[in-house]
Amino acid sequence: QLQLVESGGGLVQPGGSLRLSCAASGFTLDKYALGWFRQAPGKEREGVSCISLSSDDRRTYHDESVEGRFTIARDGAKNTVYLQMNRLEPEDTAVYYCGADSGLTAEALCRMPKFVDYWGQGTQVTVSS
Repeated sequence: QLQLVESGGGLVQPGGSLRLSCAASGFTLDKYALGWFRQAPGKEREGVSCISLSSDDRRTYHDESVEGRFTIARDGAKNTVYLQMNRLEPEDTAVYYCGADSGLTAEALCRMPKFVDYWGQGTQVTVSS
């Protein structure tokens, strides 16, 4: 069984922080480019932060809206990818999904969510006072 499971979402005040986790089973994440995506009500799913294959240069890509606030990282030993979110804003409210793809660069993955090979079920992030 191939599966991705997100966790760490919740309710946070503006300016606060959250750390999301995505744990994989059934396959090894270090063979894939990885990404975090989000979907707000009434909007399409969009790429937020992505990271290249661990066998590559480990370059990352971030959407302009989160540049300098979000950080993506992988832990090969735990077969897990993380998203550290700082200085959260109400506009960050969405369901956040992790995804993995074996054939795309970090930038390409974030720009083309429809080509993701494996999806998690998502975790809700709500930023409100």
